[in-house]
Amino acid sequence: MRVSDIGRAERNPRRRVAIVYGAPAGIGGLGLQAASALQALAFDGAEVHAFGPGRAAEWPWPAPLPQVIWHEPPPSVAARSARYPWARWRTGQLQFHRDSALGAWAANEVANLRPQLCYAFTQVGLETLQWASAARVSTVLDNPNGHIRNFRKICEQESLRWCTAKYYGHPTEAMVQRVEREYELGDRVRVSSRWAKSSMAAHGVADEKIYAFGQPLNLSRFRPFDDTRVPEGPLHVCFVGSLDLRKGFVYLLRAMKLLGPRFVKLEIVGATGDRWCRKLFENERMGLDIECAPGDPLAAYHRAELLALPSLEDGFGFAVGEAMACGLPVIVTDCCGASEWVRPDETGWVIPAGQAEALAGALDHAMRRRGELRPMGRVAREDVERRASLQCLSAVSSWVYGISGLRLS
Repeated sequence: MRVSDIGRAERNPRRRVAIVYGAPAGIGGLGLQAASALQALAFDGAEVHAFGPGRAAEWPWPAPLPQVIWHEPPPSVAARSARYPWARWRTGQLQFHRDSALGAWAANEVANLRPQLCYAFTQVGLETLQWASAARVSTVLDNPNGHIRNFRKICEQESLRWCTAKYYGHPTEAMVQRVEREYELGDRVRVSSRWAKSSMAAHGVADEKIYAFGQPLNLSRFRPFDDTRVPEGPLHVCFVGSLDLRKGFVYLLRAMKLLGPRFVKLEIVGATGDRWCRKLFENERMGLDIECAPGDPLAAYHRAELLALPSLEDGFGFAVGEAMACGLPVIVTDCCGASEWVRPDETGWVIPAGQAEALAGALDHAMRRRGELRPMGRVAREDVERRASLQCLSAVSSWVYGISGLRLS
């Protein structure tokens, strides 16, 4: 933090806000949620201090980069969590150590700053929330997924089912306990969907402290591609997201097998996950028409006729909104927060989670209605335009500053 920044903060002590986040702002789903929170917090001119792993080189929203004072941890914080030889096999423990180290560093910096409001993301917010509780500072906890215990339960069940192995990934039981303590300490909990709110409440978080606010999209970047070609051959489907058990990718591959190897051409944009998921993916993809690579999903949206995201637990699911913004109908499960954006048979299909047969049925229905997919996508785009512009961030801003009592100029 520069000396001039400190002086400016001291002159406006009633407008100082701290946000603690754990993924680079603007990169990936968690990073997009961090970026939207930063945009909302800076919406009304508050002095926002961001404590976390930096930001993307290109800001993900069409709005200008918000006026934020960025604080990044020293290299020693990240290096400290990478010293463990077991990290290759116990990725969940590594995530726990990384987040705990980042959280401890951020809390020390926040205590020195002494803001009037703290906005913290789960996994990295515990120490800041503890300081804020002692200092009687208002807090908001941002929970990007459903309840952390349900998250772990799904991963454990799927690991035993498909990998016949104990689950060593994220979240560990230690992480579950850490996040549950964050739930207790946060004055309010922000989630991104009604599904996430229901998940939280079902696992014991007081309903009156949970608030659901939707996420914005970059509607200028994610927009339909003018394509006059008549689709033929296999149904061209895309899947966007990491190949981890929680995303339900194996059910999509099983659905493709049920329909036959030439029915669907699948394009996957995302990382191949941990060693167990990579092995599972390689076994299940045999005989299927699949392309898989990480990177920017925009071109894949434009090549596809349909998005399928068979998540077993997903607080929102940016891929669903991005695909709809690009004019695609979508297939999602009832355990994905973005399913509330989908109008069944009008903009897509909502199916039960964890059922390959239901997913195969939706894909078969899409193929039989192939000539209607583009009109469905146009309606999906119209729906997204109404609910996902950057104006929705003003509601988040008003809520955050309203409950905190922080007066802005």
